Amino acid sequence: MSQSIPFARRQLGAALACVALIALPLCARADDTAKGKIIAKRWCASCHVVSSDQTKGNSDAPSFSSIADDKLTPKTLKAFLSYPHPKMPDMNLSRNEIGDLVAYIRTLAR
Repeated sequence: MSQSIPFARRQLGAALACVALIALPLCARADDTAKGKIIAKRWCASCHVVSSDQTKGNSDAPSFSSIADDKLTPKTLKAFLSYPHPKMPDMNLSRNEIGDLVAYIRTLAR
């Protein structure tokens, strides 16, 4: 009987590990385009044209629709936004905020 208890615990542990592996992707947070638009207007609109209702931006900064049309992958955009760049302020965005911003940019592709 003492040998069946460790076996049962191993089985239970394996079953819990399987459930965790299956459930993990289901718990992943979906990027929120509405939040991304708010972030864009707050942090990016002083230089970039971030939406169709914005009349002007800095001529040196590409519009978000042109960035979206460049067909950059979300992974590439997320990597770019994760590190400060000399011409851009250090926004210090969280991973979720970067994901939301990238999701919003992707909605602007023509």
